[in-house]
Amino acid sequence: MLGHWAALLPLSLPPSPSPIDAASLGTWALQFTPRVALLEEAVVAEVSSCARLFGGMEQLRLKVQAGAEELGARVAWAPTATAALALARQGAGPAERDGFRGPLTGILDPLPLHAIMAVGQHHATLARVGCHTLGDVRALPRGGLSRRFGKALLVGLDLAYGLRPEAYAWITLPETFHARLELMSRVETAPALLFGARRLLVQMAGWLAARRLGATAFTLRWCHDVMRAKDAGTGGEITVRTAQPMQNVEHFSRLLAEHLAKITLLAPAGDIELLASEVTPFVEECRSLIPETLRQGADSDLALERIQARLGQASVQRPVLYADHRLEWMQGWNSDPARRVRSQGQEPRHALPLPTWVLEKPLRLIERNHRPHYQGPLQLLLGPDRVEGGWWHRSGSGAEAQPLNVQRDYWLALSPHAGVLWVFQQRLARDQTAWFLHGSFA
Repeated sequence: MLGHWAALLPLSLPPSPSPIDAASLGTWALQFTPRVALLEEAVVAEVSSCARLFGGMEQLRLKVQAGAEELGARVAWAPTATAALALARQGAGPAERDGFRGPLTGILDPLPLHAIMAVGQHHATLARVGCHTLGDVRALPRGGLSRRFGKALLVGLDLAYGLRPEAYAWITLPETFHARLELMSRVETAPALLFGARRLLVQMAGWLAARRLGATAFTLRWCHDVMRAKDAGTGGEITVRTAQPMQNVEHFSRLLAEHLAKITLLAPAGDIELLASEVTPFVEECRSLIPETLRQGADSDLALERIQARLGQASVQRPVLYADHRLEWMQGWNSDPARRVRSQGQEPRHALPLPTWVLEKPLRLIERNHRPHYQGPLQLLLGPDRVEGGWWHRSGSGAEAQPLNVQRDYWLALSPHAGVLWVFQQRLARDQTAWFLHGSFA
């Protein structure tokens, strides 16, 4: 399946203390998309369906690139996962690792044989027949390639060039976070542990974001080198707490730096590990449609009044709850603040919970054996909740005005396929006595 794939290849490069393992890298990538899989020695992720959640594909790519660099991984992009991994194996710059800069065949054909593992396994034999690039291999007869090298070589090429659908087993998010890092050299002072601990904090922040959690406490442990004094012990640990649930790496780093500055290591440390000790659900910041410049120093009513004065009274409408027990007229919209205040009253009470979604016009249901059906026979769960009235409310004007009086018995009903529904039966309506669907529950 062609999409927008990212391949993240762990590297052992300075300033990275040691290469991150693919499983940890995959857990970190789950904050961007649930479609993450392990492919050979790397991680691949399909991000096209989640780009809008991060402000567009360009913003998402920048976030992935920045985080991967801090974790010590190389990123490449392509329409297929195998192609993205082939580009990630090249040591070129970010522009050369972009598989969307041109036709995919023109980008992959010049790559060496080892770019695709299924092809690189036969490098010696292919080199003897004059094949040094993927394009050279593709130019050979497919029948001869299959007989000489087996089906796996052609499958690898087809997956990379988008000629065969890709299918992967998506990785799942662990219930708890626990990451370990082996340091490149022995660390003798506690503040120096922050350099390696920051990479673990980046991984923890990714895990928190993917699980929609915030950390209120995390624990950093360090293990002493084997060449230590007998009274030094095997290691130590420190727990850092926050005043509220957090996902911010910079804030975690500042707090940890303050705590490490007060610690003296009893022996050099060889590796560290990080645990998310206490986590709670993370409440996202509520975004407002009102610009920040209007909200600063003034409440929303004043800001709306300014917009209304500039654009016209009818241009800004607000939701209003009316003191009406009929479902269609419980809520409305108007642009008159004075009328809005007068319309508010005591909230009508109902014996049954009100639906999340209400149809603009009730839908008449078919009946079989005196039983209403909607995507299957309905099972009445709770009811009836009788609603009568509205004789005072008329539509139109003059002699053509029609009363909007209702006489209904409402029920909570269960559909085999549509879930819980809000239905009613007309009362005293002669030929129109029937069942109607009026709303549903999300």
